[in-house]
Amino acid sequence: MNYILFDGPVREALLPFTFTRPVADIRIGILTIREKWEKYLGYTTTTITEEYLSEKYPMVEMEENILINASFTPNAALVALVKELKGNEAIFYGEDVIAFYSKDSQDDIDFSKFKQIEYNGEVLRIENTWDIFSKNQEAIQADFDFITEGRTSQPISKTNNLINGDNIFLEEGAQVEFSILNATDGPIYIGKNAQIWEGSLIRGAFALCDNAVVKMGGKMYGATTIGPFSKVCGEVSNSVIFGYSSKGHEGYLGNAVLGEWCNIGADSNNSNLKNNYAKVRIWNYATESFDKTGLQFCGLMMGDHSKTAINTMFNTGTVIGVNCNIYVPGFPRNFVPSFSWGGATGFSSYLPKKAFDVAKVMMARRQVEFNDVEARILEHVFEITKKWRKY
Repeated sequence: MNYILFDGPVREALLPFTFTRPVADIRIGILTIREKWEKYLGYTTTTITEEYLSEKYPMVEMEENILINASFTPNAALVALVKELKGNEAIFYGEDVIAFYSKDSQDDIDFSKFKQIEYNGEVLRIENTWDIFSKNQEAIQADFDFITEGRTSQPISKTNNLINGDNIFLEEGAQVEFSILNATDGPIYIGKNAQIWEGSLIRGAFALCDNAVVKMGGKMYGATTIGPFSKVCGEVSNSVIFGYSSKGHEGYLGNAVLGEWCNIGADSNNSNLKNNYAKVRIWNYATESFDKTGLQFCGLMMGDHSKTAINTMFNTGTVIGVNCNIYVPGFPRNFVPSFSWGGATGFSSYLPKKAFDVAKVMMARRQVEFNDVEARILEHVFEITKKWRKY
């Protein structure tokens, strides 16, 4: 069967992260949403997304296809229903379609002609940026149970102090020495060739993905995910880093989401709680306003390729776009448009040529090429975000 993941109606609410990727490639828990579906289904998937992303994330359409709303993450019951879909059948969750079987062009779908199957079971869905960290505990637990079922962890060095060690899993090549790992409140997963250096304190739920590193003395609170090839230190709490990003020094990151290729300068901090303990509002690209999150704790949302200088400070509920360069003194405003350069004293446009020169160097350090496809995506993001850069 041919499976296609589509963005659905939540894409705008998941900006700035979906400026540079489909909804399916958001990481929550241990895996991206795409990786979860592919592991459950036993098939690779392609994507229906924005046209400017389709060169990197193409769609393959065949005579018979099952299309899946990528804002929904899989579980065994839901996947069983998806696999049983037949011609002109669709699975709905309330008013929202989860998946449907189609032989037609995707421009011709009329769900009134479909047999509608109601799904009433439990489901984890990502509809807003803050869902990525606020639902991460549930996502880590689900991924941990699925990935480790019937498997045995690699041995954990006796130099470590373990609490609830049966809830800790190390993949091949993972290294952990002279650290405290407490899996009482959630599992701890250490991916292939990942490393936790001496003196680190880790509380579950925690996921350190393949080739990622917690540097010496890192303090990791659940529920936190450190994506592949990322490096972290300092204090990190209830945060998700998609991958290839660095927060390699002291400083606090809490109730936050970082995209790929970000760098947080030494001693940078974000606030995650307002002084008056009020619920946090955060910039919503879809409504172009600061909308209610319903959360008391909400920190920083930072798009791909954005960076901070040392000692940078962020207010509660700050949204930083793609390819921003933020420096001190003072707090930058709570919404910084993509391709901005500056801080509290003002901003100017961060032109693509200069931004691309930095990206080439940073990505090469991880043996990844910054190619013309990446450049075209970011050039498009530069153009479509101009309306917010009024410098």
